[in-house]
Amino acid sequence: MKQARLLVIDDDAAILAGITEYMRGEGHLVVQASNLESAYKALENAMPDLIFVDYQLPDGDALTFLATLKHMHASVPCIVLTGHGTIDLAVRAIKEGAEQFITKPVQFAVLGSYVRAGLENQKNKRKQLARSLHTARYDKNPFQGTSAAIRQLEQEIHRFLETERPLLIQGETGTGKGVLAEWVHKKGPRAEEAFVDVNCAGLSKELLESELFGHEKGAFTGASVSKQGLVEAAHRGILFLDEIGEMDLLVQPKLLKVLENNRFRRLGEVRERSADIQVIAATNRNLMQAVREMKFREDLYFRISTFHIRIPPLRERTEDILTLANTILRNLASDLAQDQKELTAGAQTALKAYSWPGNIRELRNVLERVALTGDTHLIQTDDLALPQRSSVASNPAFQPGLTLEDMERQYIRSVLREEHGKVTQAAARLGIPRSTLYQKIKTYGIPIDVESSEV
Repeated sequence: MKQARLLVIDDDAAILAGITEYMRGEGHLVVQASNLESAYKALENAMPDLIFVDYQLPDGDALTFLATLKHMHASVPCIVLTGHGTIDLAVRAIKEGAEQFITKPVQFAVLGSYVRAGLENQKNKRKQLARSLHTARYDKNPFQGTSAAIRQLEQEIHRFLETERPLLIQGETGTGKGVLAEWVHKKGPRAEEAFVDVNCAGLSKELLESELFGHEKGAFTGASVSKQGLVEAAHRGILFLDEIGEMDLLVQPKLLKVLENNRFRRLGEVRERSADIQVIAATNRNLMQAVREMKFREDLYFRISTFHIRIPPLRERTEDILTLANTILRNLASDLAQDQKELTAGAQTALKAYSWPGNIRELRNVLERVALTGDTHLIQTDDLALPQRSSVASNPAFQPGLTLEDMERQYIRSVLREEHGKVTQAAARLGIPRSTLYQKIKTYGIPIDVESSEV
């Protein structure tokens, strides 16, 4: 069981010490409080995973504490201890939100079992909430194919898995950034916790802020009830921020605060809350360019890009297209309860020749349409109905909507590929010194074959 943060509230020094010693022996972090005042201060400092509270305390009782806890950390399970238990008291405590009601004297081993059960129940609640917020993605393996580009991506991401640092995934629309983020969650140290995702694009400042951090009743017009935000829902798990480059500049400092000290405030709330989250962010934009244009905060960029990875577009891994296509067709056949359709040689050639500006998402859409509308078992070239490529669009270095830096990166990659990694020849074709080309290779993170590049 993962280490948990426990808050133990009791004015009996012997019981406080006994529970603390036992729980620390079980590997948990224990915070002590002898009255409600010190308990509230502890709650403000950090959100616990579970609370033990004595029913009768010098400055109040457990019912008062439970009522306050609803407004501070409603999702935290609380176990009430009492030396004078009655059925009526137990019923009242449970109605106020207590997880358990235990009469003293207590056996520490029994408390340990309640901790395990309470933490497991809490984890299941978080995962259930996350599932209600999360849309399952079609393909779960982000490394399908045999290309050097996808193998390099797999090697890079495996090095990241041992950490719980922020991860920035960059890639064009449709390359599978969300699929990779979900794979990281399932393979990483937070696999048993929640995966919560939010798309930052198209949301106003107010709506995005409410989604991320939650709000209190009356915080704005229409806020008739308090609402937990996605940051709280992702506690101990992963918060995936898709299209983070579109995040409103006024929301970015609040996200930075969560990343730096795990603190945030709901809309309309004065006091701070805490949440332990790992952030994975994704974007199809050049964030450094956005920083230079003052459209994205530099401090937030450096905070989320502790580990930075780029997913190659489909046109840079054409040898993987048929593998991906057959996987998609197999999944579609299963979903539609039909025999798997097969690609003719002509259709295979057409798939590999097309530039796929929409990447894997476009490939899936094309094949899904064919699977739904096609009358025969074989998929012909005409069935694909791929758009005709213009002389510009057919050149992978000049896709519509790319920035100048993106086009330069792709053109350099293309020339290096044609020159088999020979930097001198590539630099001559590009009309720049070899040292300049090496600098651009480093800046853009372009992989080159060390054995084929000259020394």
